[in-house]
Amino acid sequence: MNIKEAKQELKRTVMAYMEKDGQGQYVIPMLRQRPILLMGPPGVGKTQIMEQVARECGTLLVAYTITHHTRQSAVGLPFIEKEEYQGKTYSVTQYTMSEIIASIYQKMEDTGLSEGILFIDEINCVSETLAPTMLQFLQCKTFGNQSIPKGWMIVAAGNPPEYNKSVREFDVVTLDRVRLMNIEADYEVWKEYARSVEIDRALLAYLDLHPKNFYRMEMDVDGMQFVTARGWEDFSHMLQAYRRQKVSLAPEMVYEYLRLMDVAEDVAAYLELYEKYQDDYGMGEILEGQVSTEIYRRLYDAAFDERLAVVNLLLDKLFQGMEQYRWLKKRTDEWYDFLKGYRRRVEGAENPKACYEEWLLEKKQAWDAGKNAGFWSGKEASFYCQLGQLLEQGVPTGGRDARESFGEAKDGFDQCRQQMEGYREEWARKLECAFDFLEDAFGEGEEMIVFVTELTMSRESVFFLADYRCERYLQYSERLLVGSRKRALLWELEERS
Repeated sequence: MNIKEAKQELKRTVMAYMEKDGQGQYVIPMLRQRPILLMGPPGVGKTQIMEQVARECGTLLVAYTITHHTRQSAVGLPFIEKEEYQGKTYSVTQYTMSEIIASIYQKMEDTGLSEGILFIDEINCVSETLAPTMLQFLQCKTFGNQSIPKGWMIVAAGNPPEYNKSVREFDVVTLDRVRLMNIEADYEVWKEYARSVEIDRALLAYLDLHPKNFYRMEMDVDGMQFVTARGWEDFSHMLQAYRRQKVSLAPEMVYEYLRLMDVAEDVAAYLELYEKYQDDYGMGEILEGQVSTEIYRRLYDAAFDERLAVVNLLLDKLFQGMEQYRWLKKRTDEWYDFLKGYRRRVEGAENPKACYEEWLLEKKQAWDAGKNAGFWSGKEASFYCQLGQLLEQGVPTGGRDARESFGEAKDGFDQCRQQMEGYREEWARKLECAFDFLEDAFGEGEEMIVFVTELTMSRESVFFLADYRCERYLQYSERLLVGSRKRALLWELEERS
């Protein structure tokens, strides 16, 4: 299965394992809740989907890479306890709580939640002394004499032996006690994830032209040469950092992430051209409707990969604006919900100012709980921190009645809403200018198909188009048969490459 199918199956399993009956007992007893074993090539995205599953299911996640653990850290340190049996005292060996089990209880203590996922990565690469402990863990859900708490499911991940010399084979007894999911690399599925985490659009444009280079493992005289999904994502972060610092890339630097020299050199050359196209074509002018005749003349003579790069550069600019609008809309919605709650409370409050401050403290505590539970990304955590600061500025002055206090608290919200509406109008106008340019340059050609498809598939544009009804987008998306036409286009591109 691909990584998307695995993620959906994991979410269904979480819901099944967490289901309770009328007496609060788990419908599937813990003994029958088989651990899930994800087996797939390195860098395919096994760890990332666990973070997504936990966040989307609203459950805790404790993750460990097991390779650095010793038997003592996994099982706990032994100690001697005195026990009395039939009038005689015996020395009995017991164990302290292991680091891994302790981390689960600490997570529960920090968040106040009781259910979660224990994720153990590289489980089939443990040392020889720890291998029996890992088999016991999968079979019995225990480390030494310490059990995984009720309400916690186990997911483990590993690499097939052809990718790692340290891999240990699982025997039939162990495999009969787990749910084995074999995962394969799939570019189209990964691209959905890549959009959501803002992988650099230049890299996605390259991979659309060369999908075979997304995931490769090859052995030559120098050893294993490879390109993985993890490599593309890590390289994207560094590429964006270099771009902010205005530092040029060398093929050798690209090779540090994409460990196939022919791919690294190809990507470096493409990125150089991509940056050149950005300077040559002027995306800002296009989005303002100021396109010179020379631009159209150059596009008419350009190769398809150059025209496709221009489309992706245009999308990149649009998505930056649409993403900013998404955060402005989220801020406006969260602020509105806060004011709605304040209005209910302030009607019967003796001190409107104190009522506002108490309600804000309650909201901040809820936001902190979500952050501590790991339900938010870094951007979401930053968003709520900034929202809290804005709400602090809106504290009404003391000595006023409820209506006056609410009106004072609402002033900042009105400014926020006006900013959001102005931003929406600005980027709606730029989207229309983009359609004007594409119609004049390409008509209903393949470039328009790619443009409309990306608007359909990308999170930023889907959110924006839900608030702004763009008639030309609706017409083109219905007329151009987006999915099937794009697949045919990419197959053709693959043949060309």
